[in-house]
Amino acid sequence: MSTTVKDTALFGLVAVLLIGTGLIQGWNSALLILNMGLISAIMALGVNLQWGFAGLFNIGVMGFVALGGLAAVLVSTEPVPEAWQAGGLRIFAGLALGALTVVAAVIAQKRLEGRTRTIVTLVILVGGFFLYRAVFDPAKDAIEAVNPASTGNLGGLNLPILLSWPVGGLLAAGAAWVIGKTALGLRSDYLAIATLGIAEIIIAVMKNEDWLARGVKNVIGLDRPVPFEIDLQQDPVFVERAASVGLDPVLASTLYTKMAYAVLFTIVLLILLWLAQKALKSPWGRMMRAIRDNETAAEAMGKDVTKRHLQIFILGSAICGIAGAMMTTLDGQLTPGTYQPLRFTFLVWVMVIVGGSGNNFGAVLGGMLIWWLWVQVEPLGLGLMNILSSGLEDGSAMKDWMIESAAHMRLLTMGLVLLLVLRFSPRGLIPER
Repeated sequence: MSTTVKDTALFGLVAVLLIGTGLIQGWNSALLILNMGLISAIMALGVNLQWGFAGLFNIGVMGFVALGGLAAVLVSTEPVPEAWQAGGLRIFAGLALGALTVVAAVIAQKRLEGRTRTIVTLVILVGGFFLYRAVFDPAKDAIEAVNPASTGNLGGLNLPILLSWPVGGLLAAGAAWVIGKTALGLRSDYLAIATLGIAEIIIAVMKNEDWLARGVKNVIGLDRPVPFEIDLQQDPVFVERAASVGLDPVLASTLYTKMAYAVLFTIVLLILLWLAQKALKSPWGRMMRAIRDNETAAEAMGKDVTKRHLQIFILGSAICGIAGAMMTTLDGQLTPGTYQPLRFTFLVWVMVIVGGSGNNFGAVLGGMLIWWLWVQVEPLGLGLMNILSSGLEDGSAMKDWMIESAAHMRLLTMGLVLLLVLRFSPRGLIPER
C-alpha cells in the first residue's frame, strides 16, 4: 500500500467514525465531536511544531490554551464602567510599578558588581514589592467589590469575538517569550518541569484574580461569531426553510450553528496547516530539524540554537493560544477550573505521538482520532460492560463493579492505544518523512 493511499485511508476512517456517530447517536453529537476535534487538531499542530520540528518538550500546553480563553473574555465582553471608576487606572499603575521593579533589578544586576549589586538589587525588589502592593491591592479590592454577583471585574473591549482568536495567539506568544527567555536554556526534562509549573501559575492567577476575569465565578454568555439558536428559531425565513427539508426548527437551528462553527474552525485549521507545511519545507524548517537532530553540529555550522528554539517555542504556543480562544468561543464561557493537565496537556501529547511526531498531517489525524476516542470510549465501554455482565444477577458485586469500571475506560483506552502505536508504529500512524 502506497503512503498516499494509507494516509487517505486513515483520514477516511475518521470520517467514517464521525458519520457513524451521526447515524447512531445523532448529528448534533457528531458535529460537536467534529468541532472539538478540529480545535484539538490545532492544539496538536502547535505542540508538533515545538516537539516534532525542534525537540522542545513543553508540557505546559494547558497554560497557553488558558491564555487564549482569557483573550476571548478580554476582547469580547463589555467593559464595566463602575469598576474602571473604582480602580481601573490604579490597577494598571500597580502593574506598571511591578514591571518597572523587575526591569530595574535586571539593570542593577547587569551594571553593578560585587556586594553593591546584591544590596541594590535587594533594595529594589523589596521596596518595589511593597510599593506595588500598596497601589495594586486597594484597587483590586475596590474593583472586586463592584456588584460581585454579576461582574466584580473590569470587563473587556466589547469587540467581535473573532478578534480574540489572533489576540489569544498574541497573548500566548508573549507569555512564551517571557518563559522562553528564562527556561529554554534548561535541559529537556527540566524544561518540561518548568513549563508545567508556569502553566499551573497561569491557571492559579486566572482562578484567584477576580478583577481580571471573575476567577472561579466564571464568565458566561460570551459573544458568538454565529447566530444564536433562539434567534434562528424566531426567524420566519429560517423556520420555513427548515420545514421545507422536513426538519424541526429547534433541531435545524442547532445543526446550523454547529455547522457554522465547523466551517470557521476548518478554515483556521487549513490556514495553519498550510503555513506549517510551508515552514516545514523551507530552509528554516530544515534548519530546525537539523538543530533537533544534533544541536552540537548545528552550532558548529554557525546556527544560534537558543534563538531558534525561542522562535519555534513562541510560534507553537501562539497556535495553542488560538485554539484556546476558539474553544472558549465554542463553549460560550470561561471556566478556569476546567483547565486540567490531563485534558489539555497529556491528551494533546497523545494526539501528537499517535498521529506522528514531526508530520503536520499526522498531528491533525491524531487530534481528530484521539478526541473521538476520548468522547466515545466511555459510553461504548458502558455498553460493553452491560453485555459482558448480562449473565450475572442484578445487584451482584461483580456486575456492579464491572459497570462502575466503565468510567475508567477512557484512561485505559488512551494507554492501550499509546502502547499499541509505540509497539507497531513507533513513529506514529503518519510518520515524518
